[in-house]
Amino acid sequence: MAEQIKEEKNVRGALRFDQKPWVRELLPLLGLLLIVVIFSFLTGGKIIQPKNLQLILSQLYVPLIAAMGVFMIMTAGGLDFSQGSILGLTSIIICWVSQYHILLAVVAGIFAGALMGAFNGLFHVKFKIASFIVTICTMYLFRGLCQFITTDGPIAATVAVVALNKTWLKILLTGVVILIGFFVFRFTRLGMDLRAIGAGETAARYSGCRPELTKFLIYVAAGAITGFASFINVMKVGSITGTAGSQLETQILIALVLGGLPISGGAKASFSNILIGTLTYSILEKSLPMVFPVSATQQLVKGIIFLCVVALTIDRKSLRVIK
Repeated sequence: MAEQIKEEKNVRGALRFDQKPWVRELLPLLGLLLIVVIFSFLTGGKIIQPKNLQLILSQLYVPLIAAMGVFMIMTAGGLDFSQGSILGLTSIIICWVSQYHILLAVVAGIFAGALMGAFNGLFHVKFKIASFIVTICTMYLFRGLCQFITTDGPIAATVAVVALNKTWLKILLTGVVILIGFFVFRFTRLGMDLRAIGAGETAARYSGCRPELTKFLIYVAAGAITGFASFINVMKVGSITGTAGSQLETQILIALVLGGLPISGGAKASFSNILIGTLTYSILEKSLPMVFPVSATQQLVKGIIFLCVVALTIDRKSLRVIK
């Protein structure tokens, strides 16, 4: 009994910070502004020069789009470690099909990504395997296929695809995807169901939601979204190797946490988590090499920043095992 009382006191102490939710919601934005100010000072203003801002923007399109699918999965309380491998494999498919028609290549990439997402969703929902276990396994599976296919060399897209690598087009495509994602998350039944499942799957089921079907569909959607992001990736790089998309899943997960997305998802998930988190991560990736030339120091500083952000923004009220 005494141990239980002590534990409850510790939990209440840990939750004091969460008694003002609006403060926690503002922290990611304040963190982004603070990082911009600090690194602007440390780099002598280089980080806010037009050429560096343009470079940050050029590195933002693919992870920003791909993060939308993972955001939906995490909102429902799951995880996905396979998005980087899906990006690599769908990029190869786009390169192949682009030899026939560009529009057909885009459709093929989206369809292939949806199939891979369905593969993840099937094993997670049908066989009741934890999402992080399923996606770690498929991460290695899809990555192995990428490396096998590219054994004899990179897979190149047509010149017509590379010619589309225009800033205005990438901004337009990214903007359209963001607007669609925002509308779906804020104004459709799917967005409400995702938050309900993340907050409590049993309660969501009794309220009329179908958690199994919803979770399967968001894995399919996440794969399809990443398949579309692959088209922008192919436009940018022109040819695909076995390492395409490597570490993308880690970048996305860290970016979403930096943006304030609760690890367990639920009602506190906000679409702004995607935008703020991805931008924060991109700025850090560009700024750290300017201040710390040694790679080991960059990793150390990055780890400290990420740990501090997680400690400040994590939703302790809804901590539980990830499904």
